[in-house]
Amino acid sequence: MDAHDWDERYRERDLVWSADPNAFVEQEVVDLSPGRALDLAAGEGRNAIWLAEQGWRVEAVEFSPVAIDKGRRLAAHAGVEVDWTLADLTTHPDLDPADLVLLVYLHLRQPDADEVLRHAAALVRPGGVLLVLGHARRNLAEGYGGPPDPAVLSEPEEVAEVLSRAGLEIERAEEVLRTAKTEDGPREAIDLLVRARSVPG
Repeated sequence: MDAHDWDERYRERDLVWSADPNAFVEQEVVDLSPGRALDLAAGEGRNAIWLAEQGWRVEAVEFSPVAIDKGRRLAAHAGVEVDWTLADLTTHPDLDPADLVLLVYLHLRQPDADEVLRHAAALVRPGGVLLVLGHARRNLAEGYGGPPDPAVLSEPEEVAEVLSRAGLEIERAEEVLRTAKTEDGPREAIDLLVRARSVPG
């Protein structure tokens, strides 16, 4: 889907995603001291807004103007400041490095997927953390939701390998289970979670 398709999707519903932050983002950030954060492919900003509430200085990067407009309203309602940047990550936008970089549920075909991962890795300040979350490839057959195209899905080891080659130290790379609420009751989704750190030189 391109930016126009996502604009239409964001227009169709009050919230495409939950207003609450991703549970794994909460878990992985709790031990970090607030600094500058980059939320790449931020959507409506649920994680960016939560980070701002925790004291982070947040820049949310998103390629859908409609999502950014909604995010600005949600941030204002929450009483927090978030800097919003309209940009397509596949064009490698010029962004300032951060202590925390989030890349949450962005699914791209190759070679864009690896290029965006490498760009995200380069945006992590020394000592900082990159957190990547997405639907695992195994979710397609055994889990719930997510893209139906296996070409845009990865395994934790594949993501970790790209980030390791980019110079980051892998702290965690595994599949995690997430409970999704559906009209038919709770369903389990299989996600990938990779946490990596930029080691000071």
